[in-house]
Amino acid sequence: MAGFRIGRGRDNNRAPQHQPQRHHPYGQQHAPAQQWPQGGDEHHGQQQPYGEPEYFGDPYQAQHGPYNGPGNDPYDNAPGHTQVFSVGEDPYGEGSTYRAGATTAPPAGPRLHWKQLLSGIVLRPGPTFWQMRDYPVWGMALTVTFVYGLLATFGFDKAREDAINATLSTVLPVVLSTGVAFVVGGLILGAVTHTLARQLGGDGAWQPTVGLSMLIMALTDAPRLLLAVFLGGENSFVQIVGWVTWLAAGALFTSMVSKSHDLPWPKALGASAIQLIALLSLIKLGTI
Repeated sequence: MAGFRIGRGRDNNRAPQHQPQRHHPYGQQHAPAQQWPQGGDEHHGQQQPYGEPEYFGDPYQAQHGPYNGPGNDPYDNAPGHTQVFSVGEDPYGEGSTYRAGATTAPPAGPRLHWKQLLSGIVLRPGPTFWQMRDYPVWGMALTVTFVYGLLATFGFDKAREDAINATLSTVLPVVLSTGVAFVVGGLILGAVTHTLARQLGGDGAWQPTVGLSMLIMALTDAPRLLLAVFLGGENSFVQIVGWVTWLAAGALFTSMVSKSHDLPWPKALGASAIQLIALLSLIKLGTI
């Protein structure tokens, strides 16, 4: 029985050997074994080098030229083909950077304790506002603003005299209602500041903005209010302190809105303008 050898390559110069037919003992005959193509590529009729079988070649490269990288493959995005991209390449556009208030972005830091929050607003406002821009501060904001509203009644000369001369049952509802009114007013003014910041291009969350604005309003006016309780609102020193704390409130509002909404300071100051004017006209001008 004559044998034949199949190897990795083949000699393109050798002629095919004739294979004799094998006779079956029952009289049936088998066709000769199928032979390899003689060095040609059945797809495009080109001979493979070094006796390489046709399945080692690239039938598409011969028709469309060499592949030189992403974007040069004629079969990119065609059915059954996948476009190739480089490592780190984003074919669908630039990745989005961090935007304040976005749910997918991590917070700037852990939530501050209430002592650190109150002291940070006064001593290190920038880092504090940056770290708390994604955390609501409703507990501290409502508590501090309500206590501030209770004391605000005694910061006006006439209201203080009426409270001193009245009985406890008479003055207590007035004091409590004043505290609630300051809380409601702080919520409204903070919401206005947040809305203006969003209209100017900011993207911060509304809860931190409103809560921090209420804390700024109460903390910055606390020195003037404490002096007015004992010295009276008409005292010249109290008036000077009132103007200084009002300017400090403007700086803190600007810093807070800038950090919370990723806005430049001119826009942040513009977003805080209505709240600053309201504080000046409703609280400080009554005693200054």
